[in-house]
Amino acid sequence: MHPVARKRGFATSELLSAWPELVGERYVDRVQPGQLIWPRRKTADGEPVLEPATLLVYADAPSALLLTHELPQLRERINAFFGWKAVDRIRIMQRTLARKPKAKTPKRRELSEDEKKKIKQQVERVENSRLQQALEKLGQQIASRVDDE
Repeated sequence: MHPVARKRGFATSELLSAWPELVGERYVDRVQPGQLIWPRRKTADGEPVLEPATLLVYADAPSALLLTHELPQLRERINAFFGWKAVDRIRIMQRTLARKPKAKTPKRRELSEDEKKKIKQQVERVENSRLQQALEKLGQQIASRVDDE
């Protein structure tokens, strides 16, 4: 992921990984970071001057409108994430975004009494009753799965 991130102006993929926390649950599936556009490097007295970038984000039309009102807060969260004023502007491009397919719930079958009893015997040595119940439930969930092959 790092070569792709670098090509889009991201020095590391950390911003891309932290994106869901930065934009929040409301926008996580509706707004995606596109590219960090850094200005040309300037020098002052032989020292490079680091200027903030413009962050290009892609959003669907309804979210783009809502996000424009929350840009100052988003910019503040991004800069707090970096620890310095890395982003000065956020430019929104409206685009239809691909939706992530929802995870399919696995098919389940009813367990026989013998299977339930066997699972219960496997976890009965656990002293903590809450942990024992959780492990028993987990065992039943795993055993009841139907493989689609």
